[in-house]
Amino acid sequence: MARDGARPAYDPAGHDGELRSALQEVRTGRWLSMRTLLERTTQWWQWTRRTQVLAAGAAGTDVVRAWLAEEPDSVPAAVMTARVAVERALRAHRERHRRTHELWIEAWDMSQSAARAAPADPVPWVCLLALAQLDREQSWEEHRAPPPDPALPPGPWGLLEAAVERDPHNREAHHRMLQFLYARAASGRLAEAAGFAQLAAGSAPPGSALHVLPLYVRVERYRRGGGRQAALDLHWVADDAAREALHAHTAWFGHSAAAERSPLDLNHLAHALWGAHRFADAARVFDAIGPYCTPLPWAYRTAVPGDHGQAAQVFLQARTRSHRAVRPVPD
Repeated sequence: MARDGARPAYDPAGHDGELRSALQEVRTGRWLSMRTLLERTTQWWQWTRRTQVLAAGAAGTDVVRAWLAEEPDSVPAAVMTARVAVERALRAHRERHRRTHELWIEAWDMSQSAARAAPADPVPWVCLLALAQLDREQSWEEHRAPPPDPALPPGPWGLLEAAVERDPHNREAHHRMLQFLYARAASGRLAEAAGFAQLAAGSAPPGSALHVLPLYVRVERYRRGGGRQAALDLHWVADDAAREALHAHTAWFGHSAAAERSPLDLNHLAHALWGAHRFADAARVFDAIGPYCTPLPWAYRTAVPGDHGQAAQVFLQARTRSHRAVRPVPD
């Protein structure tokens, strides 16, 4: 448990020490630790998370290309090549880079190649699904598939289905679908995203991270509404917000193994419980977080929205407030 006042740190590996070591090697241009780690990764939830984090660390280097050059028949190297290509395409899109379309097509081709090389792996399909948010006009046929529910719009549902056929309730696949729905509603309401999150959570088994999805939609709605500048703290104490937070705490946090919990999910749950004034429940989640604060959603509570430095201070204040409600400071 992190003591109150201890400075939190952002670490994408969270509590996964093996991933942290491999990520440090990747950042210095070495790939052997990454290969060894992925060879030992046997569960899809962990494979999906580790490849995502490693790709984010490798995207600014040639380390995966060097690995593939040394081991051209390596299936993990092919999957990581697709992961890195997708990460670069998404970054280019966010930065409005002139090569975005070129990188998008390249990433799509590499993801399809990875899907052929690893037919049982959900990650290549997660990669294809991640790229769907770049097609805001839904000009690609794959992005106009009929929805599984009449309340939802056409979209890349076939890609989502392919991912969850290989790994039911895959966390990242559902978040990528949510990002596609956010892009569709770039200047509008989030009813479709909210409906999808509720449907996914409603069909998820106890312990599934999909129970946290509605909290992400609520944060996105808060952000689009102006966040702190719009004085929307009442957004979090409303009955439906508190109900979503308590559901995620019971259905996910109360049934999940500590190693399987994403740091981002933990931070979203702590934030929601604190915002709903459920301080005792929030304190237990803060204890599970330890020092691994994530910039979001705390950065939306800062005086300057998106300020990651101030986000850590908001995290500290929320953690202290929650712990003091459970363990009052003596007079």
